[in-house]
Amino acid sequence: MASVTQAVSNSVQSIRKVIFASSAGTVIEWYDFYIFGSLSTVMASKFYHTGTDIGDLIAWLSTFAIGFMVRPFGALFFGRIGDLVGRKFTYLLTITIMAGSTMGVGLLPTQETLGAFAGIILIALRILQGLALGGQYGGAATFVAEHAPHGKRGFYTSWIQTTATLGLFLSLGIILATRSIVGEADFSAWGWRIPFLFSVVLIFLSLWIRSSLKESPLFAQMKATKTVSKNPLKESFVNKFNRKWVLIALLGATMGQGVVWYTGQFYALFYLQKIFKVSLVDSNFIVGAAVLLATPLFIFFGWLSDRIGRKPIMLAGMLLAVLTYYPIYGAMAAFAPTDPGQHFMFAYQGYNQVALSFLVFIQVVYVTMVYGPIAAFLVELFPTKIRYTSMSLPYHIGNGVFGGLVPILGLAWINATGNNFAGLWWPMGIAAVCFVIGLIFVRETKDVDITDATTTFAHQAETAHTNQAKGVMPAASMPEK
Repeated sequence: MASVTQAVSNSVQSIRKVIFASSAGTVIEWYDFYIFGSLSTVMASKFYHTGTDIGDLIAWLSTFAIGFMVRPFGALFFGRIGDLVGRKFTYLLTITIMAGSTMGVGLLPTQETLGAFAGIILIALRILQGLALGGQYGGAATFVAEHAPHGKRGFYTSWIQTTATLGLFLSLGIILATRSIVGEADFSAWGWRIPFLFSVVLIFLSLWIRSSLKESPLFAQMKATKTVSKNPLKESFVNKFNRKWVLIALLGATMGQGVVWYTGQFYALFYLQKIFKVSLVDSNFIVGAAVLLATPLFIFFGWLSDRIGRKPIMLAGMLLAVLTYYPIYGAMAAFAPTDPGQHFMFAYQGYNQVALSFLVFIQVVYVTMVYGPIAAFLVELFPTKIRYTSMSLPYHIGNGVFGGLVPILGLAWINATGNNFAGLWWPMGIAAVCFVIGLIFVRETKDVDITDATTTFAHQAETAHTNQAKGVMPAASMPEK
């Protein structure tokens, strides 16, 4: 009896260590995301001189978007390595590349020194970051899920999703502390580099933590039995059934999840700063408070998805976003000062901050609904031998392309139309389309057994399709819509 208790205790300690180590890399991903977004108004004119502030910002956001646009290529490249060589090695490789590129941003001379080459080099560094990050999330989600017990994958993988909050608060803390120490003028001149350079410390800490972990047990078993895929790209995207579920994952889940995520957190922050002219400190406080309050819901919805399924929670989040974004942003306009001269009063009108935080909080609740179960859902769609490759591509297209375009398209459409709500057209349209496709084509995955190296949901679908054609009753384990 004691040996059984000890085994359970060791298992719990092991999964906690896996979650902690895997989450460290995603914390850095979100930290990088938030410092790029939060410092956009400070750094845009340092690297781009278009003649107008709005032009500089669009150029900066375009550079920001490039990092997201290349993530799918990183997902293909590093996903293949992860399925061929292993999850651990790929993680260490991607985080090393990320360390070098992030340090490069912190050390990069501005346009005043290098001219147009400053912007070109910045784009190159963002491409490297994007490629490395393309291999990051799939590795973390796969690593945790392949350690998690059956029936708890949603709960355990949802802890990875909370790293967005940690990344946000870490970035805000470093930015605000640096501004306070060096002063406003010096922060604008050179202090903005410090948050980028600090990320290198985080990256090497993550490397140290992750290097002590063993390989995923499912991948280790595959290597031992010599069932590792010889061509993960071909098996993922040429095999018609795997390709079908890659497309369904993208069009029926991740593209909607991506736009809801970026609207609820990054676009809300951008909107407060650029449209409502709320100060950097106040806007970060508003979004930070909302995200902090909503963070436990990532875990709640991950846990709930183990009981009622991934599909209903994710689709409900998308539908609520489509139906309520317009009234939410209309209400934000009623509580936010639109005249820069009102900033002084805003600092003393706490009810405005509370109201705005609540309205952002509602958006972040939608984020937790679509994002909490997504890792478990994607892991369960594909067999172990091609899981890293297959799940990474739809995730990064959904988040990197569809989600990454939210801020740049939002600003461009607002600037072109003069309508402050035009930026909502993209996320609302994409989420609506994704909801319809997901409702029709996405099937529930929570009961799938992921321990088989070569079969999982897509193969179950193939078997069920064949049996149906032959008039054979489908297996009881086949998930229903």
